[in-house]
Amino acid sequence: MSEGKARLPPRWFIRSAWTVHRGIFRASGGRMGLSQPKPGRYGLMRLTVTGRRSGQPRSVILGYFEDRANLVTLAMNGWGDPEPAWWLNLLATPDAEVELRGGKRAVRGRAAAGDERARLWARWAEIDHNLDLFAARRSRPTAVVVLEPRDG
Repeated sequence: MSEGKARLPPRWFIRSAWTVHRGIFRASGGRMGLSQPKPGRYGLMRLTVTGRRSGQPRSVILGYFEDRANLVTLAMNGWGDPEPAWWLNLLATPDAEVELRGGKRAVRGRAAAGDERARLWARWAEIDHNLDLFAARRSRPTAVVVLEPRDG
């Protein structure tokens, strides 16, 4: 990519891909649609948060990598400018659940800050070499979200 911003597919295409991915996950009973991270590749997890207005469970499939016992993702909304709803929900109610290829896990979400954010952002940049170009599309910094294990 040259100067400026990285090129993305149209927003309608990104949203359609998300819908198809969730449909595959549901239709397969969760057997398809999730993956474990591998060297140089992120994995896919299903995060379920509590809706900040509805109080109902809301699920989304996100890319992640592991940082010791924590899972790390980005609040990027397909690199669109608005904050993703799941992130706003997680800010309101940090306790959530993730479903991984190997099972479910109770987590508590928070934004990484300072040196931790810089370290985790650099790890994402090793996976996605266009990370900074994609992030430049947004008017605000993209939150690096840490999902820490919790009891129960």
